Amino acid sequence: MKDFRELLSSDSVYVFDGAVGTRLYDKGIYINRSYDELNLTSPDLVREVHEEYVRAGADVIETNTFGATRYKLQPYGLEGKLHAINVAAAEIARGAAGDRAYVAGAIGPLGLRIEPFGPTSFDEAKDMFKEQAIALLEGGVDLFILETFSELSVIEQAIRAVREVTDLPVIAQMTIQADMKTTFGTSPEAFTARLDELGVDVIGLNCGMGPTHVLAALEKMRSVTNKPLSAQPNAGLPRDVQGRQLYMGSPEYMATFSKRFVQAGAKFVGGCCGTTPTHIKLIADSIRSISPRQSQVILKNEKVRVADLTPADVNVVPAETRSNWSRKIARGEFVTSVEVLPPKGCDVQKTLESIALLKDAGVDAVNIPDGPRAQTRMSAQATAVLVEQNVGIEAVLHYCCRDRNLLGMMSDLLGAAALGLHNLLIITGDPPKMGPYPDATAVFDIDSIGLTNMVNKLNHGLDLGNNPIGKPTAFSIGVGVNPGAVNLDEEIRRFEWKVEAGAEYAITQPVFDTEQLRRFLDKIAHVKIPIVAGIWPLVSFRNAEFLHNEVPGVNVTPAILERMRLASEQSKEHAREEGIAIARESLLDVRDIIAGVQVSAPFGNVKYALQVFDALDQFKPTTAATSPPA
Repeated sequence: MKDFRELLSSDSVYVFDGAVGTRLYDKGIYINRSYDELNLTSPDLVREVHEEYVRAGADVIETNTFGATRYKLQPYGLEGKLHAINVAAAEIARGAAGDRAYVAGAIGPLGLRIEPFGPTSFDEAKDMFKEQAIALLEGGVDLFILETFSELSVIEQAIRAVREVTDLPVIAQMTIQADMKTTFGTSPEAFTARLDELGVDVIGLNCGMGPTHVLAALEKMRSVTNKPLSAQPNAGLPRDVQGRQLYMGSPEYMATFSKRFVQAGAKFVGGCCGTTPTHIKLIADSIRSISPRQSQVILKNEKVRVADLTPADVNVVPAETRSNWSRKIARGEFVTSVEVLPPKGCDVQKTLESIALLKDAGVDAVNIPDGPRAQTRMSAQATAVLVEQNVGIEAVLHYCCRDRNLLGMMSDLLGAAALGLHNLLIITGDPPKMGPYPDATAVFDIDSIGLTNMVNKLNHGLDLGNNPIGKPTAFSIGVGVNPGAVNLDEEIRRFEWKVEAGAEYAITQPVFDTEQLRRFLDKIAHVKIPIVAGIWPLVSFRNAEFLHNEVPGVNVTPAILERMRLASEQSKEHAREEGIAIARESLLDVRDIIAGVQVSAPFGNVKYALQVFDALDQFKPTTAATSPPA
């Protein structure tokens, strides 16, 4: 495995395990026992818990040593076994992790007061932490995690102790109350700034009141540090149910918040009290849907340029001759397209009839989404082929990473090229949790950056392993970009990587806030590829609310929401007309800064989409062929 420090500088998000104590309690170990002693008396039980979390998808598991300091072991008469308990804990976790996960040596608070509020000196506290750290280090941990601390003065001594015995990475996590401060009244900004000064590698939160408070605090922490952040909240607050303390935060609820933690800047996400392997599985699935793993290793930021590897007998097809869509983009001509969903069943006739209206109107291409919002529809690739063969308008095939592994994607793309498809929009894909089959699995071997690299290789006559494939593909490579991303710096960074990987144009999320788009384009002016704006004609106030609140990255301005509300109060027809008027205004407002427009067909009605094009003086109906030039 890589050194853990390499994870700190990567762009992925990683998953910690959940509560070891909760699982031991679930397995019949009552709370009057020392859970740390189980490392000696019931090692198989502890290993079983660790293995459950590894199978659930944890990238990092913590040793069962939260209370394994001398002072906390004394009530059980175990202080003489401190060294053995900690060494055994690390060895058990190491055996369960294998080469699938990292092992973090867990160190919790001492459980006593130190100066100036108690008789224990700073150095005495440091020495107690140091005793535990030495044993964990001997057992073979990859890093240290100092967690559930309320006092800065105490966690400072733990940091000093670890730093005296090793240079392994240190994650320092505080815990907060309902007022988002520690029990000593320290704010997230204050303890984050201090931990940053102390040189820890990751700063985070765990335990506490649950995910809501952790999220709010993370947003404050991000403003005062550039260090990676971590979040491991409890599964809500416990409730007494027939004598048992049960945590009521469901796995689904915790998984939803895990993505919000990432959007707030967290790089490491897991759980604390009350979280189980089921929670961690759903968290891992959720996280990996937005932070695929393999692309970081296999396909991103390769040191050797793809063009330098092109076989000598391969002639890369110029963009101007790949397709009419590609030709117009390469020449700087304004392109028009309409997004039409594939049919839900196997009867494609109505869809083809609708798309024929686009061809008759002179639209350049039809965009075919690939399982948007994790819905089950006809294959986008099959739909695109049927469209080109039966209607004669070019298709822009959306292709996502969710449903196929690397080999499957390679086969699909080679097949698409053989069937005559030339225009791609490469996307990562919506996670299955968003759709009607939330238990469906997602693959995500790579993300859109890695897939862009893959397609670029195919265009240069190479497979994933840089082996020649013979005749190269001739794909026009498009990618998605989100001007309304929560973490705009990350969005721009990923966009730069997409262009570096071979992207030739980009299509935005639906644009309602045109000033937001202008600001975004100013920020990416150094990235010289054409931008096609997504435009969505609203049909109702409810439609506007849904897009604004439930579609990531879409910002419907308050003014537009109010216009749609007033129009919807009059009638459905007024609302639809107002939505089309807003779409026309948006298109005209950004016409001078974009290379084209993709208009969505709300509820599959292409007539609404076509009415948006009325805003363009240069848009003239034509029946001219749109096939690739000879």
